[in-house]
Amino acid sequence: MTTTSAVPTVTLNNGTAIPQLGFGVFQVEPDKTSDVVGSALEVGYRHLDTAAIYGNEKGVGQAIAASGIDRGDLWITTKLWNSEHSRDKALAAFDSSLEKLGTEYVDLYLIHWPVAGSDLYLEAWKALEEIAASGRAKAIGVSNFLPEHLQRLFDETGTVPAVDQIELHPELQQRDVVEFAKAHGIEIEAWSPLASGQIVDRDDVAAIAAKYGKTPAQVTLRWHLDQGRIIFPKSNSAERQAENFDILDFSLTADELAVFDALDAGTRVGPDPATFTGR
Repeated sequence: MTTTSAVPTVTLNNGTAIPQLGFGVFQVEPDKTSDVVGSALEVGYRHLDTAAIYGNEKGVGQAIAASGIDRGDLWITTKLWNSEHSRDKALAAFDSSLEKLGTEYVDLYLIHWPVAGSDLYLEAWKALEEIAASGRAKAIGVSNFLPEHLQRLFDETGTVPAVDQIELHPELQQRDVVEFAKAHGIEIEAWSPLASGQIVDRDDVAAIAAKYGKTPAQVTLRWHLDQGRIIFPKSNSAERQAENFDILDFSLTADELAVFDALDAGTRVGPDPATFTGR
């Protein structure tokens, strides 16, 4: 088993270092979250990604408290939901998230979606700037933002997001978003890095996995790391959590990376940010 100290980090544009491999709690049932996160912490994960809309921030906080792990050794991300984009609502939502998590600060706070047809994400971003200035969020960023959304933030505020968390897996690589973000010093976080469990079933991917004594899922996760992305695979199973963590003892060759790079088909498993108006 690989150790926590072996997890690589990425330095964000504000100088903070984020663990590149984390654990996500999307769709983890609230009453099971404490146990699931507790198991992940035992495996070695120290980067936890949640969101207000998941309804399980309290369980994440309970697991952290029960673990006895020093707060400074953890990276905690949560997100602002779409209905809270006005300044006052955003500030209140952040306070609520901190209370549920049982922490005085988060390491990263994100706007969850830009919300198609709404201009309020700019007001939300200015609220996040206030939160960052208070020191209660060490870094701020966005999720599911397209280049046009990012460009508006650059044009109308003075703060560049630290990350853009987007759906990204072999069959949806969003190169236009990735290239735009990188050109502006924004790191990419990949949500659904395994396409919600729809692992690519191909002989060439299976051959890469066999070469390293890994599973197709493990080499897919390694592809993300080798491309510099931040990931947080999710599983309720302690065995699968450990498997997803056990990807730090090898790297893919350029030819092997190219196998995954060639799989882009533009296929989403989640909503399209250009049209998603979810409340």
